[in-house]
Amino acid sequence: MSDSPVFFEAAGSIAVITLNRPENRNSMNAEVLPAFQEAMDQVRAHKGLRCLIITGSGKSFCAGMDFYAAFPEDGALPNQVFEQIYKPFLAVADLPFPVIGALNGHAIGGGFGLAMMCDIRVAALEGRYGANFVRLGIHSGMAVSYVLPRLVGLSKANELLFTGRLFDGAEALEMGWASYALPREEVLPKARELAREIAMSAPVAVQMMKRSIYKGLDWKAREAAEWEAHCQSRTFEMEDAKEGVAALLEKRPPDFKGR
Repeated sequence: MSDSPVFFEAAGSIAVITLNRPENRNSMNAEVLPAFQEAMDQVRAHKGLRCLIITGSGKSFCAGMDFYAAFPEDGALPNQVFEQIYKPFLAVADLPFPVIGALNGHAIGGGFGLAMMCDIRVAALEGRYGANFVRLGIHSGMAVSYVLPRLVGLSKANELLFTGRLFDGAEALEMGWASYALPREEVLPKARELAREIAMSAPVAVQMMKRSIYKGLDWKAREAAEWEAHCQSRTFEMEDAKEGVAALLEKRPPDFKGR
């Protein structure tokens, strides 16, 4: 595999994007962001694609934002910072053809959001999934609070978002968040199998079907992501966010004060 932080490959009408920084759990950092944008440019430029698979290398799909990277001392991160961080990943939802998330491992925080930009998810039984934002003292991003209730229902989404609890592949399947939950080594082969089945269908009919599904849902994920960028930036300014990130890095329970 290429040593690029994000690897793009295409064979016939099926393409695969692989997040390729397993040493930092494929987190969203300054190295991965432009590389993912470049991969998305390649997807859009490649003629005749009927399905895209997004996966990760190693034992994580994507761990979300890289909190080991520089964190502003004053905690100030304007809305535009989050909008730029999530922009390449939100673009996944704009693709006209189906996108399959081959979740080879953990998808947490922003990585959880990226997984939900996909139309179909194949989870790893060993993986851990969820929106742990409140456990870090911050608001969710990338339209997580908008999309999750539409996938698993309001009560379950509220539970997961208010507690920040993570869940495994078996629970992902049970609640309908994922279509399949398989051992890690079977995730990408299953995604490829689904992609081949989709690619056998009439491409225009499939693309129109995708548009009809999201039109019927009155899908406004991008607008939701803009609101979340505002909320996330405001919570990053709070002392609780500094404590939450510090606790994560120090591997200890946080002590939130509500300020």
